[in-house]
Amino acid sequence: MGTMKAILKEKPGPGAVMTRCPVPKPKAGEVLVRVRATSFCGTDLHIYHWNSWAAGRVRPPQIMGHEVAGDVVEVGDGVSTIRAGDSVSAETHIYCGHCRPCHLGMPEICANLSILGVDRDGCFAEFVAVPEIVCWKNDPSLPPHLASVQEPLGNAIDTVLAEPVSARSTLLTGCGPVGILGVAVAKACGAAPIIATDVIDYRLDLAKRLGADIVLNPQRDDVVKEVRGATGGAGVEVLCEMSGNAQALRDGLASLALGGRVSLLGLFGKEVSLDLTGQIVLKKARVYGIYGRRIFETWQKAAALIRGGRLDLASCVTHQLPLDDFPKAVDLMEKGECGKIVMLPGD
Repeated sequence: MGTMKAILKEKPGPGAVMTRCPVPKPKAGEVLVRVRATSFCGTDLHIYHWNSWAAGRVRPPQIMGHEVAGDVVEVGDGVSTIRAGDSVSAETHIYCGHCRPCHLGMPEICANLSILGVDRDGCFAEFVAVPEIVCWKNDPSLPPHLASVQEPLGNAIDTVLAEPVSARSTLLTGCGPVGILGVAVAKACGAAPIIATDVIDYRLDLAKRLGADIVLNPQRDDVVKEVRGATGGAGVEVLCEMSGNAQALRDGLASLALGGRVSLLGLFGKEVSLDLTGQIVLKKARVYGIYGRRIFETWQKAAALIRGGRLDLASCVTHQLPLDDFPKAVDLMEKGECGKIVMLPGD
């Protein structure tokens, strides 16, 4: 099929290039997808900047990107459930199906896990090849720019809904793109009140529009004092840590009610010192580590929320850019002046 434009992590070190690469040929068990939309993730920014995690994991040259929606144009040998013309997205955690976590129903932490755009060529391109087993058939009525956001929406769903949140006070620390999705999920599922924190006012304004009752900037607000005041002194019943910032986590735990629940999604760049005795053990707090999504349980929940019209997903997507405008997407992400950014490879 010739060549395609793609954003390539060409070599170790900061940066990436827009170039032309061969269109992949689907192997046995794979399908070839014409990318209609691909959304930008914090992981992509880590790879672009080449932080310590990226340097230890990614092996350039490799096409970036993992959040995708598109149309199947070719199927490889042995594919039986997907046909050319199907509208699909992809679960980016590609699992083996035969290791211990997979047998225990946790393929998202497969011992042989391969991640699209991290361990193999991704979807910041006009075409991408993905295994049939991780394809999710989209409702044809769902616009591609929204369909591409289902994967990170799954992170937000698993974080917020690790336990029920209806009528429960909920604090979300970190209103980056996935944090914003978390606010929307909490609102759709009846959390009240919803309190959101971030150090960037653009993000706080967006969180407010998506349903946060209270927004706090820890650079000028006493988060623990304000949260305690808003909850009658008890603290919040649910903490969703989405920032990967150590002080945000400490403030969140100090704001947690006795018997509260904690969901940790944010990735911390180094070890974090915590008062585990006072803030976890003596509070009898329940702590969940969130990695990826429950495959495919979370996708079913996402589809139900979207189909039911309860989730304001469209407002979470603040920018749609041509793939050629990748540098602008990087700039917006670095400044924190965006929700989800979707890039469109087509004309």
